[in-house]
Amino acid sequence: MDRLAPLFRPAGRPAGFQRWRQLLFLHWETPLPALRAVVPAELELDTFEGRAYVGVVAFTMRDVSPWWSPSVPGISNFHELNVRTYVHAGGRDPGVWFFSLDAAKALAVLVARAGWHLPYHYASMDIEAGGGEVRYRSERRWPGPVPARFQARYRVGAPLGAAAPGTFEHFLAERYLLFAASPRGLQVGQVHHVPYPLHRAEVLEVEETVVAAAGLPAPEGAPHVLYSPGVDVDVYSLRSAAAAGGSLRSAAAAGGALQSVSADRASG
Repeated sequence: MDRLAPLFRPAGRPAGFQRWRQLLFLHWETPLPALRAVVPAELELDTFEGRAYVGVVAFTMRDVSPWWSPSVPGISNFHELNVRTYVHAGGRDPGVWFFSLDAAKALAVLVARAGWHLPYHYASMDIEAGGGEVRYRSERRWPGPVPARFQARYRVGAPLGAAAPGTFEHFLAERYLLFAASPRGLQVGQVHHVPYPLHRAEVLEVEETVVAAAGLPAPEGAPHVLYSPGVDVDVYSLRSAAAAGGSLRSAAAAGGALQSVSADRASG
């Protein structure tokens, strides 16, 4: 499977812009049958060395705006928490399937549910940093299922840099495609950003019910932990998943051709 094609910038104008900050990535191995039962049949589970994972990503959004408007204080900044797993479409387009996305801004929830066909929920959320620790809390308000709570306390560790292709960290973090179920059928969206600058992190405390709220077994054991200070993101519109593979391959080919031309010029 080509895991590098989604890294290339799509053609056309982004639909919007966002800044993702203070990202905590938690992952637990999850039984394949449990995930298969709650992922659409059109998608296949994406695994690493035969194992599937559920992820909980807690972060904050800054300067969220459509392409035609600047960010607006009081509207464009809010916390977000998502529960997800990893999928692909028939051996191509490795991406994310979201079970839930909790956000602390009601307007963002309504827009995302209507325009992006994603399972957003409004939640009471806060994040605090001090004494070398970060504390993150989320409690879902509406719509259900509830209870769906998350609370974590963690420390950021040494920098790791960008994940190398083929590594477990790259499999978990470097995801640029998302799938969504819409009335028009399965849709795929794409984001573009530089690779995450990753750090080690130590989770001192984590309590959550968001995974069980998604219809999955409650995670067991310590999670795999990564942290990133963040990236600036271009967000592209949804399109039919059936047509997405060809456009991604074309973008990858164009990117490879540009790299080849650059290399030729440098050697010349």
